[in-house]
Amino acid sequence: MIVLGLVKALGLRGTVVLACLLVLAVTSYGVAQDLGLLEAPAKAAPAPKLAAGQPTPSRAAVADIPPSYLQLYRSAGLRYRIPWPVLAAIGKVESDHGRTRLPGVRSGSNWAGACGPMQIGCVPGSKAGNSWARYGHGQPHNPASAIPAAARYLVDHGAHRNLDQALYAYNHSRSYVAKVKQLARRYATPGGGRL
Repeated sequence: MIVLGLVKALGLRGTVVLACLLVLAVTSYGVAQDLGLLEAPAKAAPAPKLAAGQPTPSRAAVADIPPSYLQLYRSAGLRYRIPWPVLAAIGKVESDHGRTRLPGVRSGSNWAGACGPMQIGCVPGSKAGNSWARYGHGQPHNPASAIPAAARYLVDHGAHRNLDQALYAYNHSRSYVAKVKQLARRYATPGGGRL
Protein backbone atom coordinates (compact mmCIF):
# COMPACT_ATOMS: atom_id res chain seq x y z
CA MET A 1 0.00 0.00 0.00
CA ILE A 2 2.78 2.43 0.86
CA VAL A 3 4.52 1.74 -2.47
CA LEU A 4 1.32 2.34 -4.43
CA GLY A 5 0.73 5.56 -2.54
CA LEU A 6 4.28 6.69 -3.31
CA VAL A 7 3.87 5.84 -7.02
CA LYS A 8 0.60 7.76 -7.13
CA ALA A 9 2.13 10.78 -5.35
CA LEU A 10 5.27 10.89 -7.52
CA GLY A 11 3.64 10.04 -10.81
CA LEU A 12 5.20 7.82 -13.44
CA ARG A 13 8.17 10.09 -14.17
CA GLY A 14 9.03 10.55 -10.49
CA THR A 15 8.77 6.80 -9.86
CA VAL A 16 11.14 6.03 -12.76
CA VAL A 17 13.64 8.60 -11.47
CA LEU A 18 13.43 7.15 -7.95
CA ALA A 19 13.92 3.60 -9.29
CA CYS A 20 16.96 4.71 -11.30
CA LEU A 21 18.49 6.40 -8.25
CA LEU A 22 17.94 3.25 -6.20
CA VAL A 23 19.64 1.08 -8.86
CA LEU A 24 22.53 3.57 -9.05
CA ALA A 25 22.94 3.55 -5.26
CA VAL A 26 22.96 -0.25 -5.05
CA THR A 27 25.43 -0.53 -7.95
CA SER A 28 27.73 2.11 -6.44
CA TYR A 29 27.68 0.33 -3.11
CA GLY A 30 28.58 -2.98 -4.78
CA VAL A 31 31.46 -1.45 -6.74
CA ALA A 32 32.80 0.33 -3.66
CA GLN A 33 32.62 -2.92 -1.69
CA ASP A 34 34.44 -4.84 -4.47
CA LEU A 35 37.19 -2.23 -4.51
CA GLY A 36 37.57 -2.52 -0.75
CA LEU A 37 36.60 1.08 -0.15
CA LEU A 38 33.89 0.24 2.38
CA GLU A 39 35.61 -2.46 4.39
CA ALA A 40 36.79 -1.20 7.72
CA PRO A 41 40.00 -2.72 9.12
CA ALA A 42 39.36 -6.05 10.78
CA LYS A 43 38.32 -5.90 14.38
CA ALA A 44 39.90 -8.55 16.53
CA ALA A 45 38.80 -9.96 19.82
CA PRO A 46 40.58 -8.58 22.88
CA ALA A 47 44.16 -9.76 22.89
CA PRO A 48 44.60 -12.87 25.01
CA LYS A 49 47.33 -12.92 27.61
CA LEU A 50 50.53 -13.94 25.91
CA ALA A 51 52.01 -17.29 26.76
CA ALA A 52 55.65 -17.66 27.64
CA GLY A 53 57.81 -17.70 24.55
CA GLN A 54 55.75 -15.23 22.48
CA PRO A 55 57.86 -12.14 21.83
CA THR A 56 56.59 -8.66 22.53
CA PRO A 57 56.31 -6.24 19.60
CA SER A 58 59.34 -4.10 18.86
CA ARG A 59 59.08 -0.40 18.09
CA ALA A 60 59.50 -1.32 14.43
CA ALA A 61 56.50 -3.66 14.66
CA VAL A 62 54.30 -1.07 16.34
CA ALA A 63 55.31 1.56 13.77
CA ASP A 64 54.80 -0.67 10.72
CA ILE A 65 51.89 -2.99 11.52
CA PRO A 66 48.33 -1.60 11.70
CA PRO A 67 47.01 -2.16 15.26
CA SER A 68 44.16 -4.42 14.15
CA TYR A 69 46.58 -6.61 12.18
CA LEU A 70 49.05 -6.72 15.07
CA GLN A 71 46.30 -7.96 17.35
CA LEU A 72 45.26 -10.60 14.79
CA TYR A 73 48.86 -11.80 14.33
CA ARG A 74 49.38 -12.05 18.08
CA SER A 75 46.08 -13.89 18.65
CA ALA A 76 46.76 -16.40 15.86
CA GLY A 77 50.34 -16.88 17.03
CA LEU A 78 49.17 -17.68 20.53
CA ARG A 79 46.34 -19.94 19.43
CA TYR A 80 48.41 -22.00 16.98
CA ARG A 81 51.72 -21.74 18.86
CA ILE A 82 53.44 -19.99 15.96
CA PRO A 83 55.62 -16.95 16.69
CA TRP A 84 53.36 -14.04 15.79
CA PRO A 85 56.29 -12.10 14.23
CA VAL A 86 56.54 -14.87 11.62
CA LEU A 87 52.88 -14.40 10.69
CA ALA A 88 53.40 -10.63 10.62
CA ALA A 89 56.45 -11.02 8.41
CA ILE A 90 54.45 -13.15 5.96
CA GLY A 91 51.73 -10.49 5.98
CA LYS A 92 54.32 -7.80 5.29
CA VAL A 93 55.96 -9.66 2.40
CA GLU A 94 52.70 -10.80 0.82
CA SER A 95 50.62 -7.61 1.05
CA ASP A 96 52.23 -4.99 3.31
CA HIS A 97 49.62 -5.97 5.92
CA GLY A 98 46.78 -5.61 3.43
CA ARG A 99 47.80 -2.13 2.31
CA THR A 100 49.01 -2.96 -1.19
CA ARG A 101 46.57 -2.57 -4.08
CA LEU A 102 47.97 -5.55 -6.03
CA PRO A 103 45.51 -8.02 -7.59
CA GLY A 104 44.12 -10.61 -5.20
CA VAL A 105 44.82 -8.77 -1.95
CA ARG A 106 41.42 -7.10 -1.48
CA SER A 107 39.31 -9.01 -4.00
CA GLY A 108 39.68 -11.73 -6.61
CA SER A 109 42.98 -13.55 -7.02
CA ASN A 110 46.41 -12.77 -8.45
CA TRP A 111 48.02 -14.37 -11.52
CA ALA A 112 49.05 -17.43 -9.47
CA GLY A 113 45.62 -17.95 -7.88
CA ALA A 114 46.43 -16.53 -4.43
CA CYS A 115 43.98 -14.42 -2.42
CA GLY A 116 43.84 -12.08 0.55
CA PRO A 117 46.41 -10.28 2.67
CA MET A 118 48.26 -13.54 3.38
CA GLN A 119 48.12 -14.56 -0.31
CA ILE A 120 46.89 -18.10 0.31
CA GLY A 121 46.07 -20.20 -2.75
CA CYS A 122 42.33 -20.03 -3.36
CA VAL A 123 41.79 -21.09 -6.99
CA PRO A 124 41.53 -24.81 -7.73
CA GLY A 125 44.00 -25.89 -10.41
CA SER A 126 46.08 -22.70 -10.20
CA LYS A 127 49.81 -22.46 -9.52
CA ALA A 128 49.07 -21.56 -5.89
CA GLY A 129 46.49 -24.33 -5.56
CA ASN A 130 43.48 -24.16 -3.27
CA SER A 131 44.89 -24.23 0.25
CA TRP A 132 42.00 -22.03 1.33
CA ALA A 133 39.61 -24.96 0.95
CA ARG A 134 41.58 -26.84 3.63
CA TYR A 135 42.85 -24.12 5.96
CA GLY A 136 40.50 -21.19 5.50
CA HIS A 137 37.21 -20.33 7.15
CA GLY A 138 35.22 -17.28 6.06
CA GLN A 139 36.53 -14.94 3.36
CA PRO A 140 40.20 -15.07 2.25
CA HIS A 141 40.27 -11.27 1.83
CA ASN A 142 39.31 -10.70 5.46
CA PRO A 143 42.47 -10.54 7.61
CA ALA A 144 40.56 -12.02 10.57
CA SER A 145 40.08 -15.16 8.44
CA ALA A 146 43.32 -15.09 6.42
CA ILE A 147 45.82 -14.77 9.29
CA PRO A 148 44.57 -17.84 11.24
CA ALA A 149 44.44 -19.77 7.93
CA ALA A 150 48.11 -18.99 7.35
CA ALA A 151 48.91 -20.17 10.88
CA ARG A 152 47.00 -23.43 10.31
CA TYR A 153 48.86 -23.91 7.03
CA LEU A 154 52.24 -23.46 8.74
CA VAL A 155 51.34 -25.85 11.56
CA ASP A 156 50.15 -28.49 9.09
CA HIS A 157 53.42 -28.13 7.19
CA GLY A 158 55.55 -28.80 10.27
CA ALA A 159 56.19 -25.35 11.75
CA HIS A 160 56.39 -26.75 15.29
CA ARG A 161 59.25 -29.05 14.25
CA ASN A 162 60.92 -27.10 11.44
CA LEU A 163 59.84 -23.52 10.80
CA ASP A 164 62.08 -23.14 7.74
CA GLN A 165 60.44 -26.17 6.12
CA ALA A 166 56.95 -24.77 6.78
CA LEU A 167 57.90 -21.35 5.38
CA TYR A 168 59.37 -23.02 2.30
CA ALA A 169 56.10 -24.90 1.81
CA TYR A 170 54.25 -21.56 2.05
CA ASN A 171 56.40 -20.10 -0.74
CA HIS A 172 58.93 -22.33 -2.49
CA SER A 173 61.87 -19.94 -2.26
CA ARG A 174 64.88 -19.96 0.06
CA SER A 175 65.14 -16.17 -0.29
CA TYR A 176 61.48 -15.90 0.82
CA VAL A 177 62.26 -17.96 3.94
CA ALA A 178 65.27 -15.75 4.72
CA LYS A 179 63.29 -12.54 4.17
CA VAL A 180 60.41 -13.67 6.41
CA LYS A 181 62.80 -14.67 9.19
CA GLN A 182 64.70 -11.37 8.91
CA LEU A 183 61.46 -9.36 9.18
CA ALA A 184 60.23 -11.54 12.06
CA ARG A 185 63.42 -10.76 14.02
CA ARG A 186 62.86 -7.04 13.35
CA TYR A 187 59.28 -7.26 14.66
CA ALA A 188 60.22 -8.96 17.93
CA THR A 189 61.68 -7.09 20.87
CA PRO A 190 65.19 -8.39 21.55
CA GLY A 191 65.03 -10.75 24.49
CA GLY A 192 61.22 -10.69 24.36
CA GLY A 193 60.85 -14.32 23.36
CA ARG A 194 62.20 -16.98 21.06
CA LEU A 195 61.72 -16.99 17.27
